[in-house]
Amino acid sequence: MKAIAFFLFASAAIAAEAPGAGSGGVPDAVVAADGSGQYLTVQEAVNASPGVNGPPRAWTILIKPGTYRGLVYVQREKRRLHLLGTEPGSTILTFDLYASCPGPDGRPIGTFRTPTVQVDADDFTAENLTFANSAGARGQALAVRVDGDRAIFRNCRFLGWQDTILDNRGRHYYERCTIYGAVDFIFGGATSFFDHCQIVCRGDGYITAPSTPPEQPFGFVFADCSVEGESGAVRTYLGRPWRPYGSSLFLRTRMSEVVRSSGWNNWEQPDREKTARFSESASFGAGAAPAARVSWARRLTDAEAAAITIKRVLGGADGWVP
Repeated sequence: MKAIAFFLFASAAIAAEAPGAGSGGVPDAVVAADGSGQYLTVQEAVNASPGVNGPPRAWTILIKPGTYRGLVYVQREKRRLHLLGTEPGSTILTFDLYASCPGPDGRPIGTFRTPTVQVDADDFTAENLTFANSAGARGQALAVRVDGDRAIFRNCRFLGWQDTILDNRGRHYYERCTIYGAVDFIFGGATSFFDHCQIVCRGDGYITAPSTPPEQPFGFVFADCSVEGESGAVRTYLGRPWRPYGSSLFLRTRMSEVVRSSGWNNWEQPDREKTARFSESASFGAGAAPAARVSWARRLTDAEAAAITIKRVLGGADGWVP
């Protein structure tokens, strides 16, 4: 078994710069599995990026089509990194660690050391890529773990089964992404806005498992998204609270019949019904059943829903708008 690195959390909070390519729109680095680029692996290109010592703009790594098998770690000093693919179906970053894999000491590595891609840096952007954990239904197996602040994912796919995305902390924006999983496959304590995303349930389970801190006003916000299943037999809850004050909110989301009529689950801990912050507004489709939802989840008023914007959710003290 290869040695598994233990990655430290990032704590920096620095103002964001707009993502972009290098001088004249030319990428700063090119990764190609066939040898036609400067680097063969994504990690090599990440390591070569200047990070905090570079120019005050995004440093763009173009990743040519191919399947790149291996772990990728974006260190906390690698600020303003931009990973750019051509389209997610043809540019895939994948690996297959899972929680019960033995580490160097022979003991299971645990959930938090399984991500195919881990982002500790602030101001990270990814576009047109697939992030995958191919371990399958073997327990917790992360495709990505995000600890940096002001992270953006546009037109990306996330493939996994249990714990596909660990949104651990920081503010993150997902635009027109597709996320696959079955159990707790979007989880963590971050504040994340999912804008026009497609949620695909691969098996019975729970979409979200937020651990939002009590002082944090928002956890996971889904706006104008869709929830569907890979097969008609799949049944899912919208979420369950990993920690007592977990927060998940669905706005104007189309829900297929895979969504259970009760909507939410208390993780077999009734006390969390008093603290969890689960809510919906204007859900529609066969899985939208407002009259049948659990009594401890809220239906937002029209005014409350209208006030929930990207700027309000993600702005923070620095006024960030992705």
